[in-house]
Amino acid sequence: MPPPLLHTRCPELAGSLPFLRLGEGPTPVRRLSGLGRHSELWVKDEGGYGDGGWGGNKVRKLEWLLPEARRRGARTILTVGGLGTNWGLATASYARERGFGVALGLIDHPVDEHVRAQLERLRASGATLHVLHTKARLVLAAPWLFARHIHGLTPPYYLPAGGSSPLGALGAVEIALELGAQVEAGELPEPTWLVTAVGSGGTAAGLALGVRLAGLRTRVLGVVVNDTLRLDSATLLKLARRSTALLRARGADLPGIETAPDAIRTETAWLGDGYAHPTAAGDRALALASAEAGLSLERTYTAKALAALLDLEAAGQLDGGPVVFLQTHGPR
Repeated sequence: MPPPLLHTRCPELAGSLPFLRLGEGPTPVRRLSGLGRHSELWVKDEGGYGDGGWGGNKVRKLEWLLPEARRRGARTILTVGGLGTNWGLATASYARERGFGVALGLIDHPVDEHVRAQLERLRASGATLHVLHTKARLVLAAPWLFARHIHGLTPPYYLPAGGSSPLGALGAVEIALELGAQVEAGELPEPTWLVTAVGSGGTAAGLALGVRLAGLRTRVLGVVVNDTLRLDSATLLKLARRSTALLRARGADLPGIETAPDAIRTETAWLGDGYAHPTAAGDRALALASAEAGLSLERTYTAKALAALLDLEAAGQLDGGPVVFLQTHGPR
């Protein structure tokens, strides 16, 4: 298996920052013909990334997080999410395959057919599910969850919602480095914007750092789809800078690499009534993506992100340059 592009870019990290290959890259890029009015629209499709279980950008995060859990000697991974959590399903699938126990703290959100199917997959995954219903109850239950899943003197390795830690964000750094190589190879022009859904922040933060490492001038447009976390641009920039600090702490030589104040723009107007609440604009974008572009989206994240992209582009608010939509949904 080839090394991650981050190790190629910073070879000094190879011995200090372990990586576990879980999918085959680079993921493809292609033009979305006929969808843009003022801009060339492209997609980088993460949907097929992963060697089993659940695909998409969640797997990219686990490539850095699982070997770190192993390095720390953890036997169980504890993480959190909503009832239909893609992140929780990916963690359960990939971590259990590699010998970890998995415990998930879950909170309620609207339930549709997709969420019901996800919950059945979670129940069948072998993970221990703790349905706490609300964020407040989840926070109060945290000490009990850690005590419940301790092995000997070793606590569980905790991963925040979506795996969006400074280390987890490196998964999106890898996506951006791939995109930079594809631009250099002439597969697509350098994008003005790279558009992604923002559910926990790690993908947007990692992309902002990754495009700088790739030498691109691209900015990240994060479409916020979660109202249970603080996900403004300042918060995402802070996470990107914490990832940069992590790389430097592990030995990376990164002269002049800083995330600019305007590297990430966030939009909240396509959130609707809240996390996992579908919107009419999202449903229209989902149908259009399937009919016109052959993209399989879902209503919580990617449909809302594409709806925002299409509306902003049609209004001439994306500068007229090439725009890349990051398709992060990984159906199996």
